[in-house]
Amino acid sequence: MKLTKLKINTKTQKYSIIIGSNLVANVSKILKENSINFKQCLLIIDKNISKQFISKIKKSLHTKKIYVHFFKANEINKNFGSVNKILDTLLDKNFSREDCVISIGGGITGDISGFAASLFKRGLKFINIPTTLLSQVDSSIGGKTGVNSKYGKNLIGSFYQPNLVISDVKFLKTLPKRELICGYGEILKHSLIANKSFYNFLDKNSDKILKLSSPFIEKAIYESCKIKKNVVEKDENEKGLRKILNFGHTFAHAYEASLGYSKKLNHGEAVILGMQSALNFSLKNNLIQKKDCDSILMHISKANLPSKIKKFFKIKDLKKILSFMTKDKKNNSHKINLVLLKKIGHPIINREYEKNNLSEFLKSELRN
Repeated sequence: MKLTKLKINTKTQKYSIIIGSNLVANVSKILKENSINFKQCLLIIDKNISKQFISKIKKSLHTKKIYVHFFKANEINKNFGSVNKILDTLLDKNFSREDCVISIGGGITGDISGFAASLFKRGLKFINIPTTLLSQVDSSIGGKTGVNSKYGKNLIGSFYQPNLVISDVKFLKTLPKRELICGYGEILKHSLIANKSFYNFLDKNSDKILKLSSPFIEKAIYESCKIKKNVVEKDENEKGLRKILNFGHTFAHAYEASLGYSKKLNHGEAVILGMQSALNFSLKNNLIQKKDCDSILMHISKANLPSKIKKFFKIKDLKKILSFMTKDKKNNSHKINLVLLKKIGHPIINREYEKNNLSEFLKSELRN
């Protein structure tokens, strides 16, 4: 059980991210080593998780009282109704604050589980076992939880840090290529906002990472988590620096919402498209040098990542996209607040633009 440990220390919580292979067979040992104790737990499990992994986790937790809640993980089910079902189980089984919720699934499962954990008796123990590359490098770190509504994505939620994150790379072997690409998008984002040498590593090794070759995949996960850790520790509640993690996301969330969170475009793919939009908008506004912009766009093309918003949208969709952009939670006025890029490793936050500016830009993107 070779593992790497990354320690997170925020104002509200100290916890570890454990990265390695075949960790789920040793969950009890990992809990003990991290001084996490509880009498009973609720496993909130994505219905797509293989029975083999579930069996290993249950076997490892055999000394605990275990309840199981299966969850059909998709953006449409990421709502209050799903959270209420979890809370009903916790109340019915008389859980205490010293008991535990364990999420086993991707980012949606983690968001729902963490939000329920934050609400129940104002907070009980929460362990995240992320099973997708996207959740291992992004959503499982930093304590953002929440649900979607008809007004947009993640507009209702809380900041609630986990007690422990266990990232087992064996889960990744079960994922389709499309899911790996989604996770890679967030890895790329972290390199673009914080670390040019990491970007150079990705530029040389993207193929090996997407093929889950060791030690490249482990290094990519670790370095990506380290970047997010450094940001979250400095700005837990997104008052300033943490906004850089939203690079590409104002566009991305609007793209997802405009399609009704359909399977046509999932979150990671939307983020990749959103980063390209943010890059092109940065170039249009003379914020980034063409050389850096071209390098990133070439990398996206070389790695066969999604690259054209016009594959998903037409000019007639523009009004809907802009409507969701104006409702984005980062906005403080009628203007649209964007995170843009000055050069690789140097993002720019709190750039506000009129809706008309974005409308003209997106029109040109959809025509090209």
